[in-house]
Order: sequence, then C-alpha cells, then structure tokens
Amino acid sequence: MDRRNFIKLTAITGTSAALTACGNPENQIIRFIPEDDLVQGVATWKPSICPLCNAGCGVIARVMEGDAEVFRNGQAGVVRMGLAKKLEGNPEDAISQGKLCARGQAAIQITYHPDRLDKPKKRSGERGSGQFVDITWEEAIKELTGKLNELAAANDHASLAFLAKPRRGRRLELIAQWLLSYGAKPPVTYELFSDEVLRRANASAFGSHQLGTVDLENARYVISFGADFLGTWNSAVAQSVAYGRMRQGHGNVRPKFVHVDARLTQTAANADEFVACKPGTEGLLALAIAALVDKTTASAADYAPDKVADKTGVPVAKIERLAREFAANGPAVAIIGGAPLAHTNGAFHAHAVNTLNRTAVNKSGGVLFIPQGAPVATRSLKEMIDTAPKVLLIDDVNPVYGSPSAWKVADALKRVPFIVSFGSFIDETSALADLILPDHSFLESWVDAAPESGSLKAAPSKFGPVMRPLYDTRSTPDLLLEVSRGLAKPLTGLPNTFEEYLNTERRGGTSVPPARAGASKEAPLPYADPVFDGDVSQYPYHFMPYASQGLYDGSLAHLPWLQEMPDPMTSGMWCSWVEINEKKARELGIEQGDLIEVTSTQGSVRAPAFLNPGISPEAVAMPVGQGHTNFTRYASNRGVNPISILAPTTIAETGTLAWSATRVKIARVGGPETDSLILFGGATRERPDWTHGRGDEH
Repeated sequence: MDRRNFIKLTAITGTSAALTACGNPENQIIRFIPEDDLVQGVATWKPSICPLCNAGCGVIARVMEGDAEVFRNGQAGVVRMGLAKKLEGNPEDAISQGKLCARGQAAIQITYHPDRLDKPKKRSGERGSGQFVDITWEEAIKELTGKLNELAAANDHASLAFLAKPRRGRRLELIAQWLLSYGAKPPVTYELFSDEVLRRANASAFGSHQLGTVDLENARYVISFGADFLGTWNSAVAQSVAYGRMRQGHGNVRPKFVHVDARLTQTAANADEFVACKPGTEGLLALAIAALVDKTTASAADYAPDKVADKTGVPVAKIERLAREFAANGPAVAIIGGAPLAHTNGAFHAHAVNTLNRTAVNKSGGVLFIPQGAPVATRSLKEMIDTAPKVLLIDDVNPVYGSPSAWKVADALKRVPFIVSFGSFIDETSALADLILPDHSFLESWVDAAPESGSLKAAPSKFGPVMRPLYDTRSTPDLLLEVSRGLAKPLTGLPNTFEEYLNTERRGGTSVPPARAGASKEAPLPYADPVFDGDVSQYPYHFMPYASQGLYDGSLAHLPWLQEMPDPMTSGMWCSWVEINEKKARELGIEQGDLIEVTSTQGSVRAPAFLNPGISPEAVAMPVGQGHTNFTRYASNRGVNPISILAPTTIAETGTLAWSATRVKIARVGGPETDSLILFGGATRERPDWTHGRGDEH
C-alpha cells in the first residue's frame, strides 16, 4: 500500500473528518457497512486450494478482521471485512498434508497485488499496446454476447475457440460443457512444461492416461531420470513429504536414491548418487538396467551395457552395478520427468522407464494409479492457430510468452477479430485482447481440484470463497453461465452457478479404470537418436532451459516474494543467468558474472554467466521465468526469456514442444555489469557495492 492510500484508509475521524467536511478531496471516501461478523484480533481458518501449479495442494487461509479499500456497486470505499493474512498447508488435505511450498506461500500476493485488474477493460489503442479504458460489466457482457450471437446467426459456432491451461478439475469440465452446448469445438490447452508424453506412455503400458503417484515412503531404491520431483516436477510438496519419510529408513535399511541427469538440480543434490548421462539417451540407460534385471525383457541384447555405455557416457561397470542394486533392493521404482521427456525421442524414454517399472505398478513402494475422472478432451495450440478462430476466449494462460518466437503466436492472435481475456493481470497475451474481464482471485471464488497424483487415494476437493471480493471482478465460470443465459438463443443443460455445478455429481461414463498390474512384454519403442536443431559444428552445446523453483514457467514472475527468493542451486534472484560448466568456462576465458550471448538458429539472448561445476561440459542451462515485456511492475523488462530462442521442434507422438531439442553456441560479449547477476549472500539489493551480496562487511 502506498502512502496516499494509507492516508485514505486512516483519515476518517477527528481533524481528518473536519478536513473532509471542508471538501478536502484526499479524504472523500465512503465507509461501507461491515460485511463479516468477525471477532477483533481472533483469526478464523478457512480452506482453499493453491492455484499456482497443477498439484492441487489444499491450503488454509488465516482470516482476520481488517480495513480494505474495495469496490461496491461501482463505487470505491473502505469496509471492515475478513481479510486473508497468511496461507498454510491444510493438515487434512491428502496432497499437501499440512505442508506448503514457497510458491504456495506467495499465492496470497495474487489477491493483494498492486497491479491486479479491478474492473472490466476495453482496448483503446493498437492491439498489443496495452492501452485500455474502464467499462461497466453491463457494457462488457453486451459486447461479448453480441459477438457470440453474430457467430450463431451465421451458423459459424465452430469459429469460437477457448484457450486455457490443462487443469485437472471441474472448471475445465464446465468450460468444455459450455462450448459443447454452444456448438463450438473442445477447449484448446497449452503448457510449456507438459507431461503429456508420459501420460500417453502410461496409457499405453498401464491403461491409465495420467501421471502416477510414486510411493516414495515405502520404496527402498529410487532411480530418477531427470525428474526434479523435490523442486518443480509434478506434485512436489507431496513428493517431498514422502521422500522425507523414505529417508528415515525402514528398520536398519536406509533406502538409496540415484538421480540421472546432465545437470545437478535441487533433487539431484539430494541424491546418494548422481549419474551424468548424455542428453537424449536416458531411456537407453533405463533399458540397459531393465535388461540386466529381467533377462526376458524384449530385445535385451540390443541394450547390453557395452552397447549402451558409449551413447550414454555411463561406464559399463556403473550400469551393471545400478542393475544389481535395483534388483536386490526391492521395492524399487523408477521416475522420469523434465528434460528427458522433452527430446524428440521423449516417448522412447517414457516407455523405457515404464519397462523398468513393469513389476512395480500398483504395489507398495512402486508407482500407483488412482482411478479418477477421465481428462477433458482438448485441442492443441497449433490446431487453433491453423484454424484461425473469429472469437477467442483466454483463461489464465500466456502462450505469447511461453512459446518459441518461431511459432509466431502473437502474430496469429493479432489476426483474430475479437479476443476476450479473463486474466487478473495484463501480460503479453492479454495485452492483445479487445476485452479483459478480470476473474476473482482464488481466495474470493469457489475452487476445486482433482489431483491426478500425489496421493495414494483419490483426493478431489472443492471449497467456497475465503473472503469477499475486493474489487469489481467476477468469477469466470459464473460469468460464462450468465452469458449463456443472455444469448439470443440461450444455452441449455448448464447449471445456474459454478457452486451448483461443483455440488452436482459428475456425469457417468467418465471413470478411468485402474492401471493394469504390469506392462506388456512387447518390445519398447525403437530407439532413435534425438534430433537437435543446430549443427553440432556451429552450435556445440545442448541448451537446457529449466523450470525456475520460484517463477516456474514464467507465470509466477509477477509475485515479488518469488522474485526475491534465492534459487536453491545458484542463489540467483531478480535476474536471469547462464549456467556453464566451471572448467569449460575457464577454458573459454569466462568468469563469474561475465555477459554471455547464447545463440541458437532462432535468435540470441544475453545474460550473465554463472559458473556451475554440476552441469555437463557439453551443455548450458538457463532458468525460465524472466524476460517478460509486459507483466506488472515486478516482472516487466527484467532479465531475458530463454523460451524465445527455442527451435519450434515438436514430439511426433504428442505434438508438444520438444524444449530440450535446441543446440546453441555461446560467446563472451562483456565483463560483469552492475546488478546483472544478483546472488543472495546475506546482503540486500539496496547495497550493490557489496559484490554479489558477499562484501567485506559480511
């Protein structure tokens, strides 16, 4: 809160009241009647669900009485109401189990963000200029219904498209039902760090199109192929809790954890053993281990250790030892995620690890698939771009930032005649909208989740609002239902409210059967070398973008607590950096903080160097999250976006982006720049004279 608004909230009695009577505009505010019956100084705890990733962690919000500047009936004023003060994990939730990650703690900033949109907006300048004017909800709804009526009158219902995140929950189900009732095609979903390759492999091998829950707590041997399951992959909170219990040991036996990767991640740093493997060959190592564990594995001779060692860079003796350990220390389980699934041969790697897990399905200490509702049928971003919709609705997704520049998503959206965004913030994608109809925050809404993994039992949940809305916003699902009733030909078969929908049982026929207790012994997908964009002679390094522990895929970069949070492996904050093998950097004459240009066939970005002993000499890595051109005061024009230089290569089996398939070259283009590399070392950003936060005074 700035000083001006602080004065507004406090100057309502005494001398200030007299000033108000004299017409001082600074203090002309409306004091609304309190909306909550709360006891002063006593907290109430209310449940909700964290929205910042797909894990679906249950949270409880500490709600206390307080003054808030709000909008009521189009007027601004102050009201004493229940305000969420703090979030914690819900002890009764099967996913979070009373724990909460840093991203979940920062989720409260969505509600109180100073740049959060407080009312409907209409574009007033050129598309993409970010220039909007305020309008009323009545005007906004009239314009939206008018566009939908035009499509219906022309019998062109298929020209409506809806773009959203691939949520697991009833919100996306309702959106799909709404589109079906209108006569439009299924929703379009997009996610940069997609796990669709693994879901497809699980469906093929085990009969369940979902991510499994790894029973880490009861496992005695765990081998992970690239999955940062303690940091950013899948249900990190639930996996961290289970991993902590696993590390307590089983009697006198302490389980072992082995991590296979080309870069030392937060998860890899917790492993008993780190196995360096060449990018794009992880599945070969998995099948070599599987062939030694089970001689009946199809094509076992093709994956003999001596044949695999050269391609993977893992010595024969180590492969044989890993296989002996895996076989002798059951229950044993393998995990795959992250970069191995994002190569052009990612489907092979997923199937290979499933072969290693053949006897671990739905068993204690293995991987379990909990029966749940079938996923919503969706379409790809490419299909939407190719079909050029006339009306596009966008719900909380930012593909302009989160896709390669070569896809030209922004250019495609500029060709759409009418775009509506339901986002709470202006970002690179919503800046292209004609209307922005801001949603409530999750603390002000009915919310739900149907986690596909993270628990050994089904854990669907739904909760009502924690607090009343602060601003003139509306729940997006309820807004869609209101629009459906206001069309020239109202839609039928829909509920009246989202609350009503959540409290209605799912329709039949959506149940997914439990996974089969073992994969078939058919030969896995044939191995093919990964295809990289960029000739190795010109672009000698594998490019490894990775999900930031705080900012994830960039969708959380607007939250200052997460910008301020040091990266667990580098301590970087508020900036971008390029991770280079320490020895390789010395050979190239690169020192810590030097400005480095990273170039692919698609373009280049510049960021300071971070010398890292835990990355392959053949690779360079960058965290994703920075480099926004338009995403609130905290994220705009800060750092660079490594997604922009990725090759537009996709994985054949799923059509998802192969974000590990780009090669790059690097060049030192300058020495250290002031504040270019901000590393946490006990200092603050207000003292840049302390070298990277590690000055003499510390």
